Amino acid sequence: MKRQCQRNRRNRALEGQKARGVHIRTATLEDAAAITEIYNQGIDDRVATYETRRRSAEDQQAWLQAIAGRYPAVVAQIDGEIVGWAGAGPYRDRECYRGIGEFSMYVHRQWRHRGVGDLLLAGLISEAERLGLWKLLSRIFPFNEASRALCRKHGFREVGVYEKHARLDGRWLDVVIVERLISANLKTATF
Repeated sequence: MKRQCQRNRRNRALEGQKARGVHIRTATLEDAAAITEIYNQGIDDRVATYETRRRSAEDQQAWLQAIAGRYPAVVAQIDGEIVGWAGAGPYRDRECYRGIGEFSMYVHRQWRHRGVGDLLLAGLISEAERLGLWKLLSRIFPFNEASRALCRKHGFREVGVYEKHARLDGRWLDVVIVERLISANLKTATF
């Protein structure tokens, strides 16, 4: 529990500050074009999503508007350029799940494996806590070891595997389910 508390303090300390030249902040509608470019790289690379349809800036603006004030979305900036983003949306439509965010995170190809994802995930967790969410979860391809390791570093646990969850480019792929409780919000949840 002490370790969890220390991690939450570290996450809050990242809000609005620069760390190693990376500035993590809440995403805005003006970020949609940069988010779209990075997300489309992730779609093209086929290592983090089943999605195959490239997105438009309008798609991402609509998504940002839909989650505004309820679910977290953050971007990473270096010298004013957005180099990554992370965001969560509803896990399910049922009211009882309203405090659970299903998240995604993407880093620009040129900035992967440089610590940007680490800072993004810390910022996302902090923002989820501020918004009152009690859990974050995601699904990760088993071969995406970097994402799985990053999630473990931030207190996520692997809770299972969906076998042959969907097809990507004609191949059935499994996904590993990860979750992280936000203990500060478990007792105060008002959803």
